Amino acid sequence: MEAGVILKLAAIGILVAVSCQILGKAGREDQAMLVSLAGVVLALLVVLEQIRDLFSAVRAMFGL
Repeated sequence: MEAGVILKLAAIGILVAVSCQILGKAGREDQAMLVSLAGVVLALLVVLEQIRDLFSAVRAMFGL
């Protein structure tokens, strides 16, 4: 796993956490939940891209 992927996931996590804290303190819990949901979706997209690359490498290795 590249360091760039780890940094992307960390940046997404930090931005989502800060945004949720700010929105929670402002009394907008519904928007904070949507921001956290969007962060989870973004993180899953990054992870799914890595899984796709892994499966491509396995297919190439075994000649499938």
